[in-house]
Amino acid sequence: MRSAPRAHLPRLGALLLATALAGCATTRHMGPPPAAGLPPLPADWRAVPAPVPRYLPPAPRGNPPFYDVDGRRYYVLPSAAGYNQIGVASWYGPDFDGKYTADGDRYNMYAMTAANKVLPLPTYVRVTDLSNGRSIIVKVNDRGPFVAHRLIDLSYLAAAKLGMLGTGTALVDVQAITPGSPANIAGAVAPAGAFLYVQVGAFAVPANAARVLARLQAAGLSDAFILSPAVIGGDLYRVRVGPIHDVADYDRLAARLAALGYPGAILVKP
Repeated sequence: MRSAPRAHLPRLGALLLATALAGCATTRHMGPPPAAGLPPLPADWRAVPAPVPRYLPPAPRGNPPFYDVDGRRYYVLPSAAGYNQIGVASWYGPDFDGKYTADGDRYNMYAMTAANKVLPLPTYVRVTDLSNGRSIIVKVNDRGPFVAHRLIDLSYLAAAKLGMLGTGTALVDVQAITPGSPANIAGAVAPAGAFLYVQVGAFAVPANAARVLARLQAAGLSDAFILSPAVIGGDLYRVRVGPIHDVADYDRLAARLAALGYPGAILVKP
């Protein structure tokens, strides 16, 4: 992709990370690509098979307990088991083709790979575009994208298979795969076109949820509401805003919530 160049990780917080990630193609996707000038795809790109999930030991590089980028600390998960997040996918391409990824692989824009900030390397994940229902399996072998409100950076080929090259971003469901588990590989996600919501917080005390709701509504977020345990189960009162229809809608709301003091709001299913 013809995005702004991404320098190698700056201002690393520890020598361990500097050693582990030196030279990697860590991603800083900066937005949708131009409408024209995209690199060509192989003639048989649709037939390129998905990677087959298999057990791989943790990579000796790219898995520090934590690392710092641009003043923010990221904690690498000890395991990918149970990981299932909804967020925004972006993609990266020729500017990084052939460079080392965080785990020591060479980035190949025509392979089915991806970058994520916290999953252990390597991890296999299933990525489903929630606008069209297309689903792919990729191997996570890199770190990033270090841009606000982005969950995963896909290789050029992986983005093509999801149909998101032109838009540059997509709302996706990302689920870690347990190698050898067919049920996990074919697991269910929100159907294409399903509404999503931004969850501002979850509270055991209903009065705390009510205070947050009042603040959001006072700021003009009239579509904020409380989802009670009676509706969703459990014992938490969840403050949500939405529904969210597309990436631009989510970016606007996430920025507004951050300005109100809620930078950790996450996308959730209905």
